[in-house]
Amino acid sequence: MRRILWAWLCALCLLCAAAAAEGGADYYAANEWNFVEQAMDVSGGIPESASGALAQIQRRGVLRVAMSREATPTVFVDAAKTGADRLSGPDVELAGKIAERMGVTLRIVPLDPTQILLSLTEEQCDLAISALAFTPARALQYTFSRGYYYPENPDTVAVILREGKEISSLEDLEGMILVTQSRSIPETLALRRIRNYLEFRRVSSAQTVFEEVRRSKADAGLVMESAARLYMKRNPDSELHLAEGIALTPDRQFQGYRVAARKGENELIAFVNGVIGETLADGSYERWMQESKKTGTQEP
Repeated sequence: MRRILWAWLCALCLLCAAAAAEGGADYYAANEWNFVEQAMDVSGGIPESASGALAQIQRRGVLRVAMSREATPTVFVDAAKTGADRLSGPDVELAGKIAERMGVTLRIVPLDPTQILLSLTEEQCDLAISALAFTPARALQYTFSRGYYYPENPDTVAVILREGKEISSLEDLEGMILVTQSRSIPETLALRRIRNYLEFRRVSSAQTVFEEVRRSKADAGLVMESAARLYMKRNPDSELHLAEGIALTPDRQFQGYRVAARKGENELIAFVNGVIGETLADGSYERWMQESKKTGTQEP
């Protein structure tokens, strides 16, 4: 009996592992809506009953926020500034408002895009604010706020190819080796809408996606269109191009920008949601965004 039970458990584990490895629907559906909508009244600052990361921030007197320099127009390098405070943009303003409501000092930690969320896991930062999008895979490790900005023309997922290779539909990807960034929107949409591929690879960054396709290690890559166009602008000799007429539009829950914290820090995110509510109510974020689009022209 024990042998039968043990065999059954092993088989179940293998099935679960296979589903996770292939990005099975059940694996993602369980985390489909895993972000915090509750908001705290922040008019009185951090409450005395605060616990977890929120209490630690209060004792430390410093809010550490991870940001990327590569998130124009939400974050950009302000050429008029010098030193550690060179970052500007609406996400910087939002971070400042959160710190102000907490009654603490803001410390912005500029990081490579691949390190933004990892800094939360390693407890180097308390929050990540950098035009971050929610995905079910990210929700496995992090807690997300409500959406604070929804672009009028949301970014789409594009297919990148080497020069000389063309496709006219997603069906043409059949038999190809595909590559995309792990735990990203392109990964989420690809797993839902593309079926007949030869191999589906996940890598740590969009930059690696471009390199895999450029070096013929993969036939096609899936990335956000804005990132692809920026890469090709900066690397005109890359011999990469976008597949014409193919664009995957993320569902609304994947479109909004959100603040992230370590997994389980619901109280901290509820405080953040309170500040987000204020900025949405008085139109602050939209005003910051419009100002950024006028002045944030420098590329990181």
